[in-house]
Amino acid sequence: MFDWITGFVTQSGYLGIAFLMFAENIFPPIPSELIMPLAGFSAAEGDLSLIGVLVAGTIGSLLGALPWYYAGYYFKLDRLKRLADRHGRWLTMTSDDVDTASSWFRRYGASAVFFGRLIPTVRTLISVPAGINRMGMVRFLAWSALGTVMWTAFLTLAGYVLQSQYDLVAGWLDPVTQAVVAFLVLGYVYRVVTFGRRQKKQRERRTDENASLVRQER
Repeated sequence: MFDWITGFVTQSGYLGIAFLMFAENIFPPIPSELIMPLAGFSAAEGDLSLIGVLVAGTIGSLLGALPWYYAGYYFKLDRLKRLADRHGRWLTMTSDDVDTASSWFRRYGASAVFFGRLIPTVRTLISVPAGINRMGMVRFLAWSALGTVMWTAFLTLAGYVLQSQYDLVAGWLDPVTQAVVAFLVLGYVYRVVTFGRRQKKQRERRTDENASLVRQER
């Protein structure tokens, strides 16, 4: 995996970095925690420029946030919840997850977008409530860019600084990258398999809440 990512980045250049970061935001086959440090390795080797790597990674990540933003913007909360109930098994997302993300955004606003872009998994989902709540595109991109630049810069510089230990790092990073990817795949499979159980608990909790409200009204 280590050699494949570095080889892909070297051969495809900035466009390849942008593509991988775009794909990571849509459906993360390879997490940014692996993409950007290895792009930093390539920059340290002299194949790419450090600034170019950072810009490509940031642009790719921002482009990947837009489909989720527009999904929230056009589908709105109720339709997204119905979509999650119907197809959430493959999205590994329940309607409660949509509610939670939307409530978090309403509470923290722009700060949620900024800090959300610094947190794995959340940086993808935070775009949805931003769209649901009609956050202005310029404002959304500005706060997303701030968080994304900080995240990609940290990861890129980590790979760039470790370049002097390339042989040492390569020896242990390859099995680590394979383990990370395997963990993500297994995590996805687990969420798919247990989706029905989580959805059942969600319905039971709603039933209990509704029953409690009825008793209070009486």
